[in-house]
Amino acid sequence: MSAKTTTMSPPPVPGRHGDAPKNNTWSGRSGWPQSALAGSPAEFAAHMGSMTTFRSTVTRSRTLLTAGLRAASLAGCEAASATPDPAGTQSPMSASFLSNWSWPWEKSPAPAAPAAPAAAGTPTGTVSTPALAQLATIAVKGRAPRTGYTRDQFGPAWADVDKNGCDTRNDMLRRDLTSVTAQPGTKNCVIASGQLADKYTGKTISFVRGAKTSTAVQIDHVVALSDAWQKGAQQLTAEQRRQLANDPLNLMASDGPTNSAKGDKDAATWMVPNKAFRCEYVARQTAVKAKYKLWMTQAERDAIAGILNACK
Repeated sequence: MSAKTTTMSPPPVPGRHGDAPKNNTWSGRSGWPQSALAGSPAEFAAHMGSMTTFRSTVTRSRTLLTAGLRAASLAGCEAASATPDPAGTQSPMSASFLSNWSWPWEKSPAPAAPAAPAAAGTPTGTVSTPALAQLATIAVKGRAPRTGYTRDQFGPAWADVDKNGCDTRNDMLRRDLTSVTAQPGTKNCVIASGQLADKYTGKTISFVRGAKTSTAVQIDHVVALSDAWQKGAQQLTAEQRRQLANDPLNLMASDGPTNSAKGDKDAATWMVPNKAFRCEYVARQTAVKAKYKLWMTQAERDAIAGILNACK
């Protein structure tokens, strides 16, 4: 059974003027002229050549069209960017837009690395700045004689000046130690044991209350009472001296042997072994002397100023 055919005009053959011969009969299924399918091999080859030429021409035309559109687009962008735009309504394809635009897949620049933190123990002005201001207010005089000094001039040792029911020594142990335990039946006042992170030496010391062990941790007077006596405390009232001896600002739990080595020396003749604590140590000495109107010797003041200036 022969295939149903439809008579129609073929598309123009590229490279030729006018239409293709009108008497070609086209197959409705294959799209090929019947004459090409039923004719001789030479006729089929001729039709194939015409189709190849047509495709080549379309491809070439498409290439030229694309190039023309691209050139027109670029010309338009150049014209837009060259045209003054005082109102700020410049086309999105302006030079400034293109210079700042990036493809969606381009990675954003990696964020800047955060500044490295200051090394632990780096001196800062947090302590030294107010301490230097206080130091400037303290009188400089010679050391007075130690004549008449006794511990009793500063009241009973470890008085309960804050009236909390616990003596000052145990108050300071509770403040400065960790993992604290208290003796039963003492209303949680008498410290039985604890751990001291000693600022004078940088060591950790275990405290256990006992006749032979309690001295491992002692309570130091940051400004020694004998030194205070020779630098103005003689002029204080008895109550002021008692306050000085029990003031938490002037007290610190410390390594027993180190405290014993200090004795009543000032900053000109003794300094804490732990260099990381020296700024705070001399700042506290300065604060105590400023609070109680005590003076310093020139050598003491120079030693403290040297340490505080290095802490800036």
